[in-house]
Amino acid sequence: MKPSDVAIDIDGTYSQSALEWGRWLFSQECTFSRGVQKIDDFDDIGLPEIAFAGRSNVGKSSLLNALTNRNTLARTSNTPGRTQQLNFFNLGNRLSLVDLPGYGYAKVSKKLQQQWQYLLEAYFRGRTTLERAYVLVDSRVGMKDTDKEIMALFDKTAVSYQIILTKIDKVGKQQLQELIEHIQPLLLKHPAAHPKVMATSAEKNIGIVELRAEIAQFSHKD
Repeated sequence: MKPSDVAIDIDGTYSQSALEWGRWLFSQECTFSRGVQKIDDFDDIGLPEIAFAGRSNVGKSSLLNALTNRNTLARTSNTPGRTQQLNFFNLGNRLSLVDLPGYGYAKVSKKLQQQWQYLLEAYFRGRTTLERAYVLVDSRVGMKDTDKEIMALFDKTAVSYQIILTKIDKVGKQQLQELIEHIQPLLLKHPAAHPKVMATSAEKNIGIVELRAEIAQFSHKD
């Protein structure tokens, strides 16, 4: 299959070729590239980048591990605030996955929060290789003010982003549907937001195949 054959239909469903391309891409070797804690450490390696943002303990590491079929690619922990730098992962020399520091955890010092905010804004601005950011929202608690703040930052820096609901196996179908119906009108108020909400469970492997297809459309193609 050629990357040029991949298509996502206009109604948002995924063609078989898109699903297959996502499966193939995320079966490739994925390795840690670098961790960035200072603006001066940023460099361009030429690969398209996909960033993952979310409140501390929202499940970013678990989702990255599920996407790449690995258990230890991104470190999982019950300790909020574990990710304290921008971690870059090279996926088959076709895509770079970026794990951003978790936000919204009160026990992290104000000074550190400000440093992260400054670092993130510097990364978002003018980052031509950043194709899309994903904002992860825990489906058990819904969207919080800190989520809206990071969305506003994406709007401000003109970074295209999309909402991913995590841990949907922990909520009922009606609660999930009500949450999606609550979020979708909010997205219309954000110019950089993608209108489609993705629903996932890393533990139960729900929505992972579709998310791979969604992300794979941005990958480097021969």
